[in-house]
Amino acid sequence: MDLDVFVTAHHTEWDRLDQLLGRGRRLTGAEADELVALYQRTSTHLSLLRSTAPDPALIARLTQLVARARSTVTGSRRASWRDAGRFLTAGFPAAVYRSRRWWIPTALLSVLVAAVIGWWIAAHPEVQASIGASSDLREMTRPGGQYETYYSSHPAASFAAQVWTNNAQAAAMCLVLGAFLCVPVLWILFVNMLNLGVGIGLMSSAGRLDTFLGLVLPHGLLELTAVFVAAGTGLRLGWTLVDPGPRTRRAAVAQEGRAALGIAVGLALVLFVSGLIEGFVTPSGLPTWARIAIGVAAEAAFLVYVYAWGGRAARTGERGDIESADQSAELPTAA
Repeated sequence: MDLDVFVTAHHTEWDRLDQLLGRGRRLTGAEADELVALYQRTSTHLSLLRSTAPDPALIARLTQLVARARSTVTGSRRASWRDAGRFLTAGFPAAVYRSRRWWIPTALLSVLVAAVIGWWIAAHPEVQASIGASSDLREMTRPGGQYETYYSSHPAASFAAQVWTNNAQAAAMCLVLGAFLCVPVLWILFVNMLNLGVGIGLMSSAGRLDTFLGLVLPHGLLELTAVFVAAGTGLRLGWTLVDPGPRTRRAAVAQEGRAALGIAVGLALVLFVSGLIEGFVTPSGLPTWARIAIGVAAEAAFLVYVYAWGGRAARTGERGDIESADQSAELPTAA
């Protein structure tokens, strides 16, 4: 291809496209149609130049021109407060609700594992001895010991921020690593339940299980629920790779992945609340019943939010995904 001849033949079209783009939204109907046609032709010209007569300066100009035209033709939409409101009132709770068949069994099985580990440690002194020296264990479990002072060892605000960061990181890992066929998620869950089971076992063996539960339940109900939701969603994402259902594997993973990303953002807010409870309520001087009542109220509020708002949104077709207008078109596949 003779580059000079090609430029001479088409430069007026490129200049006209540039002129129309410069007018922004002040286009008549005919001019808008002309812009679309010029965009399509210029895209073809750019493709031809890249494959037959690469000229860096010309390709750079046409690339910029095509990008501007694409943005004008396809349009762009900025996130708004409406999107945030839709996410909080419909998208996030609906996504959690839709994942309930994964995270509820995950929660029940995980709690059972923690309870079994706790019983095993409490009932077997030799297992306790393998965890640490008897003097160290007494220091951890005695009144005013490490299990109790842990929650008041730092200023409440900084402790809440630290707890929130750590828990949000664990939840995000469960969501992201679910794509690796679920195995890392199961390991993260087991480590968390092992730590909980050790605390149950050691404090139970010291006759202070009630104290331990009084410290854990205020923030732990909501915190563990968030972790279980993250783990269940991660497991669901991993299983989608194995069984995408009637959708193509690519479309299924993309859809579930976007929903999982939304759940990650929502759970960060949930864990922020549990972090506040752990930083300000758990170490407070409130009676144990009052601290537990606050934790139960926070947990109940979250479950009502998921089942009432999320269930209603899910029944109307909400999946926790981005709006259909913002999704990429999918090619039809043979049945």
